[in-house]
Amino acid sequence: MRKPICTSLLLLFIPFCLWADHYPINKNIDVLHYSFELILSDSTNEIKGKTQVKVRFDKEGIAQFRLDLANATAQRQDKGMKVDAIYIGNNALQFNHLNDELNIQLAKPTSKGDELVFTIQYHGVPFDGFRIGATKFGDRSFFNENWPNRTRHWLPTIDHPYDKATSEFIVTAPAKYKVVSNGLLLEESDLGNNKRLTHWKQSVPVSSWLFVLGVAEFAVQYVDQFEGKSIQTWVYSKNREAGFYDFAEPTKQVLEFYTKYVGPFAYEKLANIQTPSVNGGMETSSAIFYGEDLVNGKRDERTRNVVIHEIAHQWFGNAVTETTWDDAWLSEGFATYFTLLFIEHAYGKDEFQKGLQKAKKTVLDISPKWPKYSIVADRTAEKEPVTNNLTYQKGAWILHMLRMLIGDAAFQKGIQSYYKKYYNANATTQLFRIEMEKASGKNLEPFFKQWLYQPTNPVIQAGWQYDANQKKLKVVLSQTQSGDIIFDLPLEIAYYTKDNAKANILKVTFNKQQQTFEFDIKTPVEKLVVDPNNRLLGIVNDKQ
Repeated sequence: MRKPICTSLLLLFIPFCLWADHYPINKNIDVLHYSFELILSDSTNEIKGKTQVKVRFDKEGIAQFRLDLANATAQRQDKGMKVDAIYIGNNALQFNHLNDELNIQLAKPTSKGDELVFTIQYHGVPFDGFRIGATKFGDRSFFNENWPNRTRHWLPTIDHPYDKATSEFIVTAPAKYKVVSNGLLLEESDLGNNKRLTHWKQSVPVSSWLFVLGVAEFAVQYVDQFEGKSIQTWVYSKNREAGFYDFAEPTKQVLEFYTKYVGPFAYEKLANIQTPSVNGGMETSSAIFYGEDLVNGKRDERTRNVVIHEIAHQWFGNAVTETTWDDAWLSEGFATYFTLLFIEHAYGKDEFQKGLQKAKKTVLDISPKWPKYSIVADRTAEKEPVTNNLTYQKGAWILHMLRMLIGDAAFQKGIQSYYKKYYNANATTQLFRIEMEKASGKNLEPFFKQWLYQPTNPVIQAGWQYDANQKKLKVVLSQTQSGDIIFDLPLEIAYYTKDNAKANILKVTFNKQQQTFEFDIKTPVEKLVVDPNNRLLGIVNDKQ
């Protein structure tokens, strides 16, 4: 595995590096638009595809162009895609399709700024990425699941988050099906012979894992509008009543909150869609997938929270996208914390705190099972999982601690600035830090390094003693986590006196392995609590 390139060292002995995953990123080539024409059938699982790819070449002398497309192989039971021909206009091009890479030879080397449209004709039975099979009711359906790098199993694309493009799907399928995809519906036409053509187009660029296609016997409800954009529900016809009820709330309220708190909603509609292809949710842009069993007619808390989380992704992960999988927390950690922020806004601080405590328990429970897992690290979807529960829950907690550190106003200002600057583009953790530093006026590099670039969580032992003669409270704090890392922690200490049930709050900076703090307190202290307001991700053991 290639080593990260280190640029500096943290005073707390944590390497702070410019990570990069292993995908062959080529910034000299930019895909501008994909047009996917697909023919689906009930008589076979083979799909027939014709994809047009519009590409801008930002460097002269480029002689070939690479896409991801999964081969049909014996190991895949001959499932996969087989390329029939590739053209520019009427001119056939030479190509090589091996090891899930499609390399297209250009007729002549490019000039800088050239924009070329490639037409790729192919067919095959998808091995992965596009699920053709029964719903929970036994009805045939077609649904994709691209994340994180499975688009290549059915569509020729740059199958990596760094490249964003607009797209359209032109699907011919049996007439009994309805077809849903990204963007706006341009056409539905019956072609005769029991076939229907459906054309969707998204004019907002996204990464390829966010392309979506669902084909089933749907019931469709046009629920409402948000700023002139349609809010829709797509569920199986046999789930019509339950699904329409489950998805009626809280979509519009969530869209309103994130638009006000963060910035504008990027997409042309918002559809909530039932699917057998995922278990929880998948944030595909403008058309979100939800596992079919979430539809139960109860509008329960789990379904509600998945809806909030996936809508949060429309801002974080979709509109502002991590440049590489190293920074996947910019998607999952953000969506997890912004789910909690909406819960705080809509359902109150107690529900927010309950969510924080649940997230903390998850982090502290699973961190020992992943002792070397840091939130930002050298990861690639080609070799390993790019997230685990820590990406979600610890990522969310890091944002919470950042908010507590710099204050609500600076946090929101920084979030809005970050979103506006990288809207419909890509970002990194470093770029996010810069925007939060501008908003807060603080140097946040130590905070980011200690929480994001190393795996350890703090463990604090707290002892205390009240001297009635000197009227002093003495607190001894020790960091006892394993390894060499010493955290720099702003810490709250609450103490309670005999005649006052309300806590008194002391604030300290705890940045040594052991520190002693003394406070002049006139009234005898009967109880002491470290981190009373749940602002620290860590283990605290306090005793008298």
